[in-house]
Amino acid sequence: MNAEFDASLWSSLPVPAILLDADQCIADMNPAAEGFMNNSAKWLLGQPIWDRLTVDAPLEQSLERARENGTPLFVNDVDVGPGSRPPLVCNLQIAPVQGRPGWMILLISPRELAGRMTQSHSVKSAAKSAIGMAEMLAHEIKNPLAGIAGAAQLLSMNLSQSDLELTDLIVEETRRIVKLLEQVEQFGNLSAPERRPVNVHDVLDRARRSALLGFGAHMKIIEDYDPSLPLAHGDPDQLLQVVLNLLKNASEATQGQPGKIRLHSFYEHSFRLRRADGSGVSLPLQIEVIDDGPGLPENIKGDIFDPFVSGRENGTGLGLALVSKIISDHDGWISVDSVPGRTVFRISLPMAPRDKKEKR
Repeated sequence: MNAEFDASLWSSLPVPAILLDADQCIADMNPAAEGFMNNSAKWLLGQPIWDRLTVDAPLEQSLERARENGTPLFVNDVDVGPGSRPPLVCNLQIAPVQGRPGWMILLISPRELAGRMTQSHSVKSAAKSAIGMAEMLAHEIKNPLAGIAGAAQLLSMNLSQSDLELTDLIVEETRRIVKLLEQVEQFGNLSAPERRPVNVHDVLDRARRSALLGFGAHMKIIEDYDPSLPLAHGDPDQLLQVVLNLLKNASEATQGQPGKIRLHSFYEHSFRLRRADGSGVSLPLQIEVIDDGPGLPENIKGDIFDPFVSGRENGTGLGLALVSKIISDHDGWISVDSVPGRTVFRISLPMAPRDKKEKR
């Protein structure tokens, strides 16, 4: 079996598969695993698996015995998730890798997706592959598109009014494609967050003022803050990007009609994410973006954070995928609850360490 076939076989697996090295760090993963983890392999490689994957079961000792004895391990009906979305009930299969002492392969089989596994993961794999392809080709595609737009603008100088409509269409469509490619590049090339103590209310206020001066001018944005909220541990620019994306979606959902958005912050001491070793990650800082729009379409509610899933005509489906990726990189959690007339995006973040102070 040659290396090219090995790579093809690895990419074709319909279930998430993650290769772990002897230190329990992620050494490789297939496209289905990238979809399940809601993140790219480029970012996750080398990171400890239990820092990026939560499993509601004490696996550490059992996994170590399986590693030492060179035997497979099977764990059924456990909650598994990447931390950036609600967990799924899954079956886990962990087996030693022949010829690599201490290395293991982890297969994740979501039970509730079993009936549509091939379709679901093939779609996610296709989405990830499309992003990777766009990252490689975006620069080459954007250059000729700029030339096409420039040529159309030059032609428009000597054309009649009826022909001008055609050149305007060329310019408009090329700019739309360039914007899409830039969003794909941004999704794939987002750098790791530079985390420091952050006042989330400063972030929310910056986003609110920016929205009201632009895309959200027709909306009423209400501030409902807990003034005693401690500092978060995050990257203020990336968190601003998250809130702006959520405000933009809420504003566009009304299709130009007036509406209300409420920015709500509060402290929830009991909110914790459990890791595989039984330890918990505290995420007490809560931010909610609540709008009174029409709500999310029923057919995409469960996949709204996946790449290329959009409820709007001509939507790219990358905005919420980017939001989910940023929150995941912050070791946080994002969820959504949506019915007609009320959609709530909730972000849960960790507090800044007590020995650090906010940087201005």
